[in-house]
Amino acid sequence: MGCNLPRQDPATIQTAAALTVQAEITAAAPKATATSTTAPFPTLPGVTATVPTPAPAITATSKCDIADFIDDVTIPDNTSVDAGASFTKTWRFKNIGNCSWTPSYTLVFVSGQIMGGPATQALSSNVNSGQTVDLSVALTAPTENGNYQGNWGLRNASGTIFAHFWVKVKVEDGTGGDFAVTHVTYTFTTSDSGPNEDCPTVVAKITATGPGDVEYYWTRSDGTDSPVEILHFASASTKEVQNVWLLPTSAGAATRWMGIYVDEPNHQDFGHKEFTSTCSAP
Repeated sequence: MGCNLPRQDPATIQTAAALTVQAEITAAAPKATATSTTAPFPTLPGVTATVPTPAPAITATSKCDIADFIDDVTIPDNTSVDAGASFTKTWRFKNIGNCSWTPSYTLVFVSGQIMGGPATQALSSNVNSGQTVDLSVALTAPTENGNYQGNWGLRNASGTIFAHFWVKVKVEDGTGGDFAVTHVTYTFTTSDSGPNEDCPTVVAKITATGPGDVEYYWTRSDGTDSPVEILHFASASTKEVQNVWLLPTSAGAATRWMGIYVDEPNHQDFGHKEFTSTCSAP
């Protein structure tokens, strides 16, 4: 069944088609964006409007807790130690951040073999930005031979660990291990020497793994070193030595240090003890 449509003039059909195309083109064209010509601030006769300069964006540049590892002062990686032997591991760091490390900062055990060490250990004093510090833990080697590693960290007062480091040792039964100094600990005191009183004195306890001779000398913050001395060990043990610094009265009180360098068998710097002291003449 067909339908009859009204007859249209061809010219009318072409005109309508042209209008449709024009309408589609107009709709697809991007809309113009109105630009405001209104001044941001009203002006008065004889008065110049000033547009305020936006404040610069704030950029966070604070670097609070940053530790730069300097050296393994004692027990370098893969040092041989006797099974069950006690030793002290010391790391040296420099505070290169903007914040001081206070006694609320702690040395913490993270993972691996704790080797009898503490779970946490507070810093003994402040370490200000730019200062260097030696951090030590007293450890005991496992009783079975093998390679062991303990992972440690430095934690701030907020509980964030911002430095990671470790101790690696090779445990042997003592029959085939090399003779070595495992650690040196220090205490500070004063003593009288001749007419000088209250002279700075550092006492060092040197621990070796067995029989042998240890050649060592004292180092000082002023760059002067003592002559080489020999300490004989009949067996694995700890021996005590001391050094008195005869400072002149004119030297004045200042932060100084003394420490031990083991020339044989380790060829190793074992850190130092800082102090503030001077001698006085009666």
